[in-house]
Amino acid sequence: MHCCFLSHRNTSSSNWLSRFDPDNNSWSFASSIPGLLENQVLKDFAMTSIGESIYIIGGRLCREDKNLVLSDESSDAAVHVRREVLRYDAASDQWSVCAPLNLPRYNFACTVCNNRIYIAGGQYEVASARSTSSVEMYDPTVGEWSQLPDLKRRRYKSVGVTWQGKVYVVGGFVEGCDDVDNSIAYVGRCSAEVYDEQGEVWDLVRGMWQLDVPPNQIVHVEGRLFSSGDCLNAWKGHIEVYDGCLWNVVENSQLKSFVGFSGGRRPMQRLYITVAPIGHYLYFLSGYKLLNGDILCGGAISMVHRFDTKAKEDAWTGFDPALTEEGEVELCSHCCVVEFMLDK
Repeated sequence: MHCCFLSHRNTSSSNWLSRFDPDNNSWSFASSIPGLLENQVLKDFAMTSIGESIYIIGGRLCREDKNLVLSDESSDAAVHVRREVLRYDAASDQWSVCAPLNLPRYNFACTVCNNRIYIAGGQYEVASARSTSSVEMYDPTVGEWSQLPDLKRRRYKSVGVTWQGKVYVVGGFVEGCDDVDNSIAYVGRCSAEVYDEQGEVWDLVRGMWQLDVPPNQIVHVEGRLFSSGDCLNAWKGHIEVYDGCLWNVVENSQLKSFVGFSGGRRPMQRLYITVAPIGHYLYFLSGYKLLNGDILCGGAISMVHRFDTKAKEDAWTGFDPALTEEGEVELCSHCCVVEFMLDK
């Protein structure tokens, strides 16, 4: 059985995980994220899974009311970028603390390859746009973070994905373009870097992203990479697939809006959209704030649409909304997929 876990926050219950079960189209509250106060919000962290475990990694801690960054001494003016790593066992509903990162960071790339977590790049100072090329790998069997060779470029807001047995860090805002071919910054943002575990080296892949704007998400489904937006426009109205050279629009993937379900249409403002790959399906989890004319009602609703990557026609399936929340609701991270053992 597969489930999607999504990180939220609102004004009443701070930071928590929600669970979506695609087998019965049901939403449920999973757990609050421990160690965070009600007036704090964790942003720009990574959330990924191995087996039945979910990992919450790094990020920056902010004041909810003023969106100011906190220090360990709770000074509003100081920087607090987290090294902390938390593990949530979705089967037992238990949290534990993992070894911290060697370098605190946020807005970094993250992916899982061969049951090990890879994080790359990111920012380590909130007051500036300075980024890092540092790469770390976490092996849960050892419980430690290991330093790996640096990226060829300093990157942040890039996307990590595992493809063809290798780790890819795609796009992002890039520093360190010091050669003739990559002297213009947008050329670097259109590139990717790939890590070969056996050779322990990073290779630059020019033109893999093909946009000046960093990607929002890239997911792997049965040997292919899919994307549906960028950091400025999380949903572009269609899905694209990477053929090894170019990104092409997937036939029959156009969908103008996720708003609308069997209960009728209501005026809404989209808060987030994120995608979870399960089997050969792409599950799009989208959240909306309910509107009353031009006035925000303060309530929110989550909906799910599914895209069949193998279907030639009628590839989209929409589900009725099953999760509603009161107050301000915000997506803090992309979702992740957890596979439960059926015999437990």
